[in-house]
Amino acid sequence: MAFDNYFKLEFEAKKVNESFARNTVAMFCTSLKPTLSEVNDIKTAVSEAVTNSIVHGYENKGGTIVLEVGIESNTVDIKITDLGIGISDIDMAIQPFFTTKTEEEHSGMGFTLMDSFMNFLEVKQNKPSGLMVHMKKVIKG
Repeated sequence: MAFDNYFKLEFEAKKVNESFARNTVAMFCTSLKPTLSEVNDIKTAVSEAVTNSIVHGYENKGGTIVLEVGIESNTVDIKITDLGIGISDIDMAIQPFFTTKTEEEHSGMGFTLMDSFMNFLEVKQNKPSGLMVHMKKVIKG
């Protein structure tokens, strides 16, 4: 796919970088003149995906997260990829309230939030390991 504008960023899977990722994507999208609600939807979805990579993919032990964002017409296309442990059953993992971290403060609503705030969500295994979350948001402004 040919984008009107695009960036790719690699960063360490640390909690401190979650806000960096979501704010970077939000600022990149400003050329589309999104509403505050649209910006908040994008920021929440990116935050959930990056947090999942940090907490579940890498189990807070560090690693690399790759963030790719493209703009085509009025659509923001976001891919967040890690090389962590992946998910053995994606269909189960995307169900509301499913979590593997019951002892921690995780509600199991990450994928549900991503799906509700974005126009498109795809979660798939990344080969040879890890996960790729692909999201799109149509900006109406």
